[in-house]
Amino acid sequence: MRAIDLSHDPKRKSWVSSANAPDGDFPIQNLPFCAFRRARSAEEFRGGVAIGDSVLDLGALHELGVLDGPAAHSLGACARPFLNALMGLGPEASSALRAGLSAALRTESTLAPRLRPLLIPQEAAEYRVAAQVGDYTDFYASIHHATAVGKLLRPDNPLFPNYKWLPVAYHGRASSIRVSGYDFARPAGQVLPPGAALPELAATRRLDYELEVGVFVGRGNELGRSVPLREAESHLFGLCLLNDWSARDIQAWEYQPLGPFLAKNFATTVSPWVVTLEALAPFRVPWSRPPGEPPPLAYLDDGTERGSGAIDIQLEARLDTARMRAAGLAPQRLSHASFRDSWWTIGQMLAHHTVNGCNLKPGDLLGSGTQSGPLPEQAGSLLELTSAGKRPIALAGGETRTFLEDGDRVILRGWCERPGYARIGFGEAVGTVLTA
Repeated sequence: MRAIDLSHDPKRKSWVSSANAPDGDFPIQNLPFCAFRRARSAEEFRGGVAIGDSVLDLGALHELGVLDGPAAHSLGACARPFLNALMGLGPEASSALRAGLSAALRTESTLAPRLRPLLIPQEAAEYRVAAQVGDYTDFYASIHHATAVGKLLRPDNPLFPNYKWLPVAYHGRASSIRVSGYDFARPAGQVLPPGAALPELAATRRLDYELEVGVFVGRGNELGRSVPLREAESHLFGLCLLNDWSARDIQAWEYQPLGPFLAKNFATTVSPWVVTLEALAPFRVPWSRPPGEPPPLAYLDDGTERGSGAIDIQLEARLDTARMRAAGLAPQRLSHASFRDSWWTIGQMLAHHTVNGCNLKPGDLLGSGTQSGPLPEQAGSLLELTSAGKRPIALAGGETRTFLEDGDRVILRGWCERPGYARIGFGEAVGTVLTA
């Protein structure tokens, strides 16, 4: 687990004044990474760090040559179009860079006059997925989500016997992962309409969002070498927001016996910002199982994981429709959950993923699966919130929704708060549904 140090000090302020707002996502205690360039330019993408309402250009900072030692070496990896090289250097390297950036951006830094020209307003930048994702694995780590969905499909037996014993997952499609702001057409696939005897090819009528956390792999492991739980987080770089859009009617027809396919591979949206595990250190919380539940097998259990394996990230999904935007109405909150309620931790996910010798590479992406809390209003998808379409949600302006309609825009947000520490945020992961 990462240690809490001076970079987390809530008294530390930045010469970038917008970073000192108490309710902002990107104070100096955060410093999440991204891959960006100026909007509508032909510039090469390169690494950046969010500070207040700006992006610090790490490519230009590297050319300036003001950092030294391990921080300078790590900074060189940020001058590339993707951040895979930085992720692959491991936690010591990213920690050194984060510490160097924190020192350079704090109020007392003498570098302010030289670094100020390297700030680009976030609204004047465009982003790509921070890493070139070679492989994408989506887990199913929320027992509240799994139970709620299981009750809809199998009321008498909502959870399969293996669920409480291992982190269930499927291999997703990396090529359709897109950064926030990507708008996609309603997908088509085979569906079996209610009461029909034969399937048909049709645009999905039950399009859904999934409120998830994405986890970027840092240092990889060799094929054939498993990563023990005590080392798992040294192979992880940072977290982002993730929306694993799902076509529920396509999924219902195709998922047996091998699981999701066309229902999920048409689009996955991630936020541009990757919040490092260092920044999340103050928000670690104990991970535990309720009394009477089976303990994990030994390779998924140790004292450190139980003591601070979970992370208290507040997660939120909001919706605004085309009619709401035309009327000037604010997006409406649909979901609010905490990642601390996840049945499996990020370390357990990686340890299980590699226990058979599977090799992970820098920039590979793990999805947490839909994150839902124990209360009905904490459900992380429309499938749960509407009981599979049986209970429409009332929206501002008089509309209702069971599933997403054309023109709907879903906005995911995430943040961490704890007394005595600065609030840090994840920005947004936004996507809009277009006509098929």
